[in-house]
Amino acid sequence: QVQFVESGGGLVQPGESLRLSCTGSGTIRSTYFMVWYRQAPGKEREKVASINYAGDVPYYVPVVRGRFTISRDNAKDTLYLQMNNLKPDDSAVYYCNTDSPVTWGQGTQVTVSA
Repeated sequence: QVQFVESGGGLVQPGESLRLSCTGSGTIRSTYFMVWYRQAPGKEREKVASINYAGDVPYYVPVVRGRFTISRDNAKDTLYLQMNNLKPDDSAVYYCNTDSPVTWGQGTQVTVSA
């Protein structure tokens, strides 16, 4: 069973940065597309960024493009999300998963507040 473990979230002020990490029990190193999702209170879970196996074709939703950077280390079975210039609207629980998710990890809470 796939088990993703996300970490790195926290409480930060607007304009600050966080780096999220996700490990995947061997799944990340064997999956072509990996995705970061987020879910804010009262909203549906949404895709934030994705990346191909080689790590050279990232995709970002427009609201985070230019501020977030997705990367992966297949040898370490780890997915990353560097988040810069954070805004209050980025507050959510962040999850990593494949592009066809079946089960979800606990996620990591990101709160951006002055």
